[in-house]
Amino acid sequence: MPIEPQTALLSVQTAIAQLSTLIVSYSFSAIGAVILLVVGYVVAGLLERSIFAGLGHIHGFDQTLRHFFSKIVRYAVLILVVIMVLGQFGVQTASIIAAIGAIGLAIGLALQGTLQNIAAGIMLLALRPFRIGESVEVGSIAGSIEEIGLFATKLRTADGVYILAPNSTLWNQPVRNFSRNGVRRGDITLSIGSWNDIDRAQKTLLAIAAAERRIRREPAPIAFVATLGESTVSITLRYWTSSADFFATQTDLTKRAKQEFDQEGISIPLPAPEIPDQDTRRQKSN
Repeated sequence: MPIEPQTALLSVQTAIAQLSTLIVSYSFSAIGAVILLVVGYVVAGLLERSIFAGLGHIHGFDQTLRHFFSKIVRYAVLILVVIMVLGQFGVQTASIIAAIGAIGLAIGLALQGTLQNIAAGIMLLALRPFRIGESVEVGSIAGSIEEIGLFATKLRTADGVYILAPNSTLWNQPVRNFSRNGVRRGDITLSIGSWNDIDRAQKTLLAIAAAERRIRREPAPIAFVATLGESTVSITLRYWTSSADFFATQTDLTKRAKQEFDQEGISIPLPAPEIPDQDTRRQKSN
């Protein structure tokens, strides 16, 4: 059936009118979306910088946490802007929010251990049971702190070994911080023969402590009898020194005590030689 020219012309005019209306409508939506994206991007950046600077005014607030919280605010604003832009084009934002929630839940379940490390990292950075440069012991992990991150903490052991420990491991166990208080108590114990003058040995140890500048005068160092054996007496020198000088002071005092005992004629008995039993003597003879 042939189409009449007037009907065809009317259909084309109607289609053009609808297309023009659609273009105008979506043009305004597109322009509004672009403006919204630009404004949202600028606002997100301003909020990020403002929060980062504001948290910097809080004394002792860690820089890693400042970056973390400012980035969270930035991305939250950008996600909100994207949802608003999609709403400009008639997309049902409620379904998008529900989908984002479901995706977030799935990611959270999949990364449960990682999220625990992040939560533990935030607690470690906020409460500061240890700081960079401090020497700590947490369970079987011991070393000097080199870096505290949101996921893991880097340590270096006394013999130079690199350790990367998950934050959740460090947070869930008691922390022994050897540097935090600034001072540590040191003990050196030497065994002398029971025939030696105990008072003389104690005075010798106290004189060594008095001559050592790294030993603190308060609390004053003391020397006392620690244990009594059949032929030996163990005498301990107890003193306080700074955490940084602890190991050097301990090794130097031990060496000095041995040298002074030798000069004073205070003998340190050698361990008795091991007497082989009858079976061992028989094996050696064979």
